[in-house]
Amino acid sequence: MCTADSSRQRTVHGVLGACVASSGDRDFLHFKDRVYRYTDLDIESDHVAAGLQRVGVGKGDRVGILMGNRPEFLFLWFGLSKLGAVEVPVNTAHRGDLLSYMVGYTDCRVIVTEESYLERLEPILGHLPTVEHIVLLDGAQGQTPPLPVPATPWEGLVDNDGVFDPAEVKASDPFVILFTSGTSGPSKGMLLPHNYGVFMGEIVADACEYGQGDCLYNVLPLFHGNAQFLSTMPALMSGARMALGERFSASRFWPDVRRYGCTAFNYIGGILPILLKADPRPDDAENPLRVLFGAGCPPDLFDVIEQRFGVTILEGYGMSEIGIPLLNTLACRKKGTVGRPVFGAQVKLVDDDGLEVPQGTPGEILMRPSHPHTMLLEYCKMPEKTVEAWQDLWFHTGDYGRMDEEGYYYFVDRKKDALRRRGENISSWEVERTIDSHDLVLESAAIPVKTPDAEDEVMVCVVLKPGKVMTPEQLLDHCQANMAYFMVPRYVRFMDELPKTATEKVQKAALRAEGVTPDTWDREAAGYDVKR
Repeated sequence: MCTADSSRQRTVHGVLGACVASSGDRDFLHFKDRVYRYTDLDIESDHVAAGLQRVGVGKGDRVGILMGNRPEFLFLWFGLSKLGAVEVPVNTAHRGDLLSYMVGYTDCRVIVTEESYLERLEPILGHLPTVEHIVLLDGAQGQTPPLPVPATPWEGLVDNDGVFDPAEVKASDPFVILFTSGTSGPSKGMLLPHNYGVFMGEIVADACEYGQGDCLYNVLPLFHGNAQFLSTMPALMSGARMALGERFSASRFWPDVRRYGCTAFNYIGGILPILLKADPRPDDAENPLRVLFGAGCPPDLFDVIEQRFGVTILEGYGMSEIGIPLLNTLACRKKGTVGRPVFGAQVKLVDDDGLEVPQGTPGEILMRPSHPHTMLLEYCKMPEKTVEAWQDLWFHTGDYGRMDEEGYYYFVDRKKDALRRRGENISSWEVERTIDSHDLVLESAAIPVKTPDAEDEVMVCVVLKPGKVMTPEQLLDHCQANMAYFMVPRYVRFMDELPKTATEKVQKAALRAEGVTPDTWDREAAGYDVKR
């Protein structure tokens, strides 16, 4: 495995350096018809590091990344690591106030983006005082359009000798800020250390028994921790190959798996039912895949998927703040569970008073690490949220689970009001804030509605201002203009009032219990199209 115990080697670029030293000429990355060796990643990231250093990026500086899946994302990832800078990957669907908030809140000095996203950036650049430079990919013949800050085409950034002054970087230094969903306020930025990424790579590679003969299929977006820590790092650390796709496509999935000889795939729950929808073929099991690793597989489809495609499904439980404290492995697996605590993780279940619950009784999942620097350092600029998450020296996940007599854990439900739709974490607070900004809306409540695929759909309960009238289509038109496509509600229910407590807090539990009512409008049934 390409790693070491030294604090300075347990960094993202330190792992790459170890891989280059042991097997640099081996292929690592497949993207469309291009192939990159481990050595190529090292060289390309040197050029990125040198270019960024020349525009003023140094240790601790934050660099926003707004781009889709492509090799340049990885070159940038490793280049930032070599400088000790901090990447801030932003969901490419975000726009408007939320995009401005994420870039401004993290004090990004530089933004690296594709030309196709400039239309979203240009209107907000004047409101981002920390942004000093833009690096632009796919500009016409390497040119950059007029912008309120200096801009450099990607070709100009990397046109150098690859020489830079490397930073002193160690395992405890921060290297990424990921955003989690906010339930009662803005999304929180999680500051994660280098050893977090290294540790995630180790436990996933160990659980799935990856080796040099493996190839991981990675089509989840690189701006998510999932693709970075559960696919890229395990592939890198096990000396395996990785096939990178631009996005998940049901029609391209099996052709790509066979084309690149992929042996493993990191999935999110909604993908598996999609793969099953294709008509069965006699050769469905004749493919190179051996492991499907992820979470959220519908229990009734577990055996069906394994038998039809000839694979082994490994499920675990985790969240961005803490990684994956519970995990099934090839050596130790129980179907229907999220596994047992991985090495380096202490887990317990408690009631609302913080007392451990008996075996088989649901309780909140609490976790703390045994190894240093393997979970978030803090929520950026939110010390009160960091303290709130840690109580009695345990991290409170806000999720419910239960444990059986063999020590295996089962995920029960979310305690928080966060929603998760097709792999995307959605802040109910942000959905509500956007809806409430409409002139005709008095207040709203966003809740998750379960589907047969074990995923959430977004439902909003809306109260209009007295005497006002609005159609669901008008509301969704407003949503499309002001939020990411995956946040746009599927269900809309207009109500005279929202159920509330004596202290005027919305009783979302009551709304969730009612779910989709006869007076609820369904955009899919109505044929309303949400554009990406």
